[in-house]
Amino acid sequence: MVDRKIRVGAVSYLNTKPFIYGLQQGSISHEIELMLDYPARLVSMLKNDQIDIGLVPVGALPGLGEYHILSDYCIGTEGEVASVALFSEVPMEEIEAVYLDYQSRTSVLLCKLLFQRHWKKEVRFLEAQDESYIHQIKGRTAGLIIGDRALMNRSKFSFIYDLGVGWKEMTGFPFVFAVWVHSHEWPKEKEGIFSTAIASGLEHLDNIVDNHPIAYYDLKYYYTRNISYQLDEPKRKAITEFLHLITL
Repeated sequence: MVDRKIRVGAVSYLNTKPFIYGLQQGSISHEIELMLDYPARLVSMLKNDQIDIGLVPVGALPGLGEYHILSDYCIGTEGEVASVALFSEVPMEEIEAVYLDYQSRTSVLLCKLLFQRHWKKEVRFLEAQDESYIHQIKGRTAGLIIGDRALMNRSKFSFIYDLGVGWKEMTGFPFVFAVWVHSHEWPKEKEGIFSTAIASGLEHLDNIVDNHPIAYYDLKYYYTRNISYQLDEPKRKAITEFLHLITL
């Protein structure tokens, strides 16, 4: 096999629990060192050779130089994703400023794209630096929140604009937030072992839900209706479309 463990970086959100379960419980578990962080950090870790494989935000792919998508699994959605949304106390037409979540470049790029091309509205974008920005979402200032915090805050705001829904309305495509990436070619047999491991977690969703009880959202619904894990051909086309649009 390899002389050292394979360093795998994944996002520490609820939506990656099935992948993490597969990696930790599967036959590959003794060959990997798993590191958890938020999306933007994983990109720099991959660039700096701190990890060998990363669950990388799609919006960061052009900045990687050479990269290879490793499996047929991703963090995607066919429409409503629930955990990537714009939250506001006022309707879209009254929003004047938007805080941008610092944890994911892809979600920020998608949010800006939707304002420009779908909602067709000019706003002032504010760069959030830490968690405190969520408390500044009030009045005519909205905010993009991603991940588990988005699910936690769904009951606190009058208006929620789901970015997965916005993209679907604008393009007709599903959306892909993150894919498994390696910066160099990998032997096909190792790619197969890795894919089998992460896929195995999707076969144990009931166990994962039982092991992560939350009161603020239906986790089984989230895994089976909001998140779509299969990186199929429509999602691959969606990646191409998204990367094209953000460069215009």
